[in-house]
Amino acid sequence: MDGKGLSVKNQNMAKVELKISGMSCAACSARIEKRLNKVAGVAKASVNLATERANIEYDADKVKTDDLIKIVDDLGYKAERIENISKDREKEQREKEIKKLKAELIASAILSSPLILAMVFMLTGIDVPFLHNEYFQLVIATPVQFIIGLRFYRNAYHAIKARSANMDVLIAMGTSAAYFFSVYNAFFAHPVEMGMMKELYFEASSTIITLILLGKYLEAVAKGKTSEAIKKLMGLQAKTARVVRNGVEEDIPVEEVQVGDIIVVRPGEKIPVDGRIIEGNSSVDESMLTGESLPVEKKVGDFVTGATINKFGTFKFEATKVGKDTVLSQIIKMVEDAQGSKAPIQKIADRVSGIFVPAVIGIAVVTFAAWYLATGELNSAIVNAVSVLVIACPCALGLATPTAIMVGTGKGAEKGILIKGGEHLEMAYKLNSVVLDKTGTITKGKPEVTDIIPLGSMEKNEIVKLSAVAEKASEHPLGVAIYEKGKSEFGAIPDPAKFEAIPGRGVAAVFDDKNIYIGTRKLMKEKGLDISKIESDIAKLEDEGKTAMLMAVDDRVEAILAVADTVKEHSGEAIEQLLKMGIDVYMITGDNERTAKAIAKQVGITNVLAEVLPENKAEEVEKLKKQGRIVGMVGDGINDAPALATADIGMAIGTGTDVAMEAADITLMRGDLRAIPTAIKLSRRTMRKIKQNLFWAFIYNIIGIPFAAFGLLSPIIAGAAMAFSSVSVVTNSLSLKRYDPEK
Repeated sequence: MDGKGLSVKNQNMAKVELKISGMSCAACSARIEKRLNKVAGVAKASVNLATERANIEYDADKVKTDDLIKIVDDLGYKAERIENISKDREKEQREKEIKKLKAELIASAILSSPLILAMVFMLTGIDVPFLHNEYFQLVIATPVQFIIGLRFYRNAYHAIKARSANMDVLIAMGTSAAYFFSVYNAFFAHPVEMGMMKELYFEASSTIITLILLGKYLEAVAKGKTSEAIKKLMGLQAKTARVVRNGVEEDIPVEEVQVGDIIVVRPGEKIPVDGRIIEGNSSVDESMLTGESLPVEKKVGDFVTGATINKFGTFKFEATKVGKDTVLSQIIKMVEDAQGSKAPIQKIADRVSGIFVPAVIGIAVVTFAAWYLATGELNSAIVNAVSVLVIACPCALGLATPTAIMVGTGKGAEKGILIKGGEHLEMAYKLNSVVLDKTGTITKGKPEVTDIIPLGSMEKNEIVKLSAVAEKASEHPLGVAIYEKGKSEFGAIPDPAKFEAIPGRGVAAVFDDKNIYIGTRKLMKEKGLDISKIESDIAKLEDEGKTAMLMAVDDRVEAILAVADTVKEHSGEAIEQLLKMGIDVYMITGDNERTAKAIAKQVGITNVLAEVLPENKAEEVEKLKKQGRIVGMVGDGINDAPALATADIGMAIGTGTDVAMEAADITLMRGDLRAIPTAIKLSRRTMRKIKQNLFWAFIYNIIGIPFAAFGLLSPIIAGAAMAFSSVSVVTNSLSLKRYDPEK
């Protein structure tokens, strides 16, 4: 092993999520991220402006969380561990900030109004002495500049202290230039001629601050709406649970439920936590998890999920998962993580933001110098430089991507589609090939024995019994079907003396001194058994879409067992949708080619990868990737996990195993394959919104800065345009909420 491998192995890697307050634009988040990534021991740091969160992976032996918090605090922001902030407190903080912004906005607007009125009168040639009085204007402009505008100065100070620049630096510089130039003209410049009004720009500095506060207020309100999916999910949680303790039923807060508690649920009530039914039966509405409207029948031994709704019967269940371990809590955490993640496209905005503000300051200096040297007019030079500073604030750039991802992942959660992160959302947009596992994905995964063909002297009853014994310990769906067939006919099935699963081929067992083999042609051939005479019988069954398995006892092939797995109701419709979207669809299975093609034909798939051993599924996916394809893999079993991890996008059917879901990038909470085109459509629409947002954010600055530099924009118009650019980006992202990818 090389040195790098050793160092990774020895690292005590940890993760922490921090809540960061005080960020105003993309330059802020970029600066914090850059600083954190420079810290020794930090493997990766990602800062999201929209969610105000930082996700950090670090070596706990080299750096502590408190050190990371101090680094952020030293940059002029406030950082806290996310787990130390309750949802209520976070909501309270957000509402407090919105109230503060609203109060500042109202005060600023009231104070700025006379100044704007004075400007209008001046432009129309009307002289209203008290409105145009320099002392009056100074008195009402000063609190706007230095009390209401204190937040911009404070943040600008911290930015400059950290040898960086952000939006607040631009605002502080621009408004200060307008304010102090007005003070100079009012009290220190040469007296103006009788009847002439002094050139004052107090209205520009005050109005810019007012408009930016308006933009920040609207942005804060809109950003709150982007996380409504989380609020909805949290609102699904039951508040109380009816627990049986000491033989008595009592209602307790759901937070106090412990693993092992016995809980009673009556018709119409929410199931408070996850658990297993121990008494009674019912139908449960699981639409909040899966999007599936039909209730699911539940009986003793079945598992129920917290926040789902009991429809009819009363039952008791034992709590198995509570608090943060419940399925709903895990879903909420997954959605939160996804909303806090970054899509690769965000890197464009991050790179631009890092150099943007210093570049704008440079352009403003050049603008001032050029106008002053060309015209000799200090007024024009300062006004145009201020316009450049104000219009160029990169707020919209920082919000373009994360707000769309927040709404997109939230929309996915509503549809039972859990997307783990922004990078997966972006990659899903690029998919041009989808590989579908057959068993449990295209098909129901619950096959039944359809045919038993004796080939020797053994009776059907004996064939059924011996095959059930051999498959009793099998976990393969086909083996389970054979065991269930025997169980239904004979009741209790004895255990074999020996059992061995042979991956991709079948099983071997010993019972009553008989060596029993059940499996594929390959298995029979490996055991040296001749099956040439029964090939036509096998082929006939396979042409019917059935899986034919051979049963041998000792050294003789005794029977053909045919098992059929029925296709899921909507598989054909989902595949048709994918093909219409221009996506190539492949089916991958361990079944022989003839059987596989029969199933594929039923659902409209022409690309079939048959007789693929579980360990080779990932190889087949890799082959497709090497052809230049962007591949999505969809599966549900443990054996699909390597392929899910290998694919560009792994999608796990939520009805499958935890291992598959862990390995996947997207989890489809219900077994309906129509969720696949829905997820891809949602990804495409979200990426379209991101590109629109970035386009307008870039275009706005590309067009706005030259206009301001050439004197075609007043500082007030520049301030309004800058403020509303952020709002327009967030509003465009919010329009995703109205999009229905299922239509």
